Amino acid sequence: MDSERDYNKELIDSVTAKYAYSFDFDVMHPYMIRSFEPFFNKGSLLELGSFKGHLTRRFLPYFDDITCVEASDVAIEDAQNKLGDKVKFVKSLFEKATLPKPYDNIVLTHVLEHLDDPVLVLKRINDEWLAEGGRFFLVCPNANAPSRQIAVKMGLITHNAAVTTGEAEHGHRCTYTLDTLERDAVAAGLKVVHRSGIFFKALANFQWDRLLQTDIISAEYLEGCYKLGQQYPDLCSSIFLMCEKGK
Repeated sequence: MDSERDYNKELIDSVTAKYAYSFDFDVMHPYMIRSFEPFFNKGSLLELGSFKGHLTRRFLPYFDDITCVEASDVAIEDAQNKLGDKVKFVKSLFEKATLPKPYDNIVLTHVLEHLDDPVLVLKRINDEWLAEGGRFFLVCPNANAPSRQIAVKMGLITHNAAVTTGEAEHGHRCTYTLDTLERDAVAAGLKVVHRSGIFFKALANFQWDRLLQTDIISAEYLEGCYKLGQQYPDLCSSIFLMCEKGK
């Protein structure tokens, strides 16, 4: 993260420009937890980039030792209002964060694509923050999601991995595919143990938000999209790596 960036402004823009969608909070977050749960270690959890604590609160049934690192004090205040003293918050850039111990579980979801030097941060996770035997859960938006491929065919974006103007305004620096995400994880020294996708997605987020307000989409349909995503990870909304500490 660039120390000259205004993370509070990026946060405010995320709200006013409708960058955060109900689809993310109500559909993707539960399925992320479901994808992570089989790999959870007992012990502590470190969440890097906790935003306003929407995903953080979903970890509370699993962990009683949760620490979050977040660069925006506005986001931290909002998260603390939601979570009280159940979570410890550290206001810091990832590059400058000083943490008291290694952690049994580390989560980084929809954050890596915002970083100016992603490999540097992944290397800190591997070398400093991930405990021996710990698990690292890494999730990013997928450049090859059908919704993005359709946008290319429509002429809305130039190629699958393009960073759109709206994404750039909200701090995106790149758009990952499974192979480029694994490339950066391996470059940082991490050992990739499991690779998958989360939720087959042919529609844009704003389209999903409209559909979720109707009776067109059933719980069974959502479940089908989740299961199909496991079969076709390269066509998912998000891509997911579970890593362990490497040399």
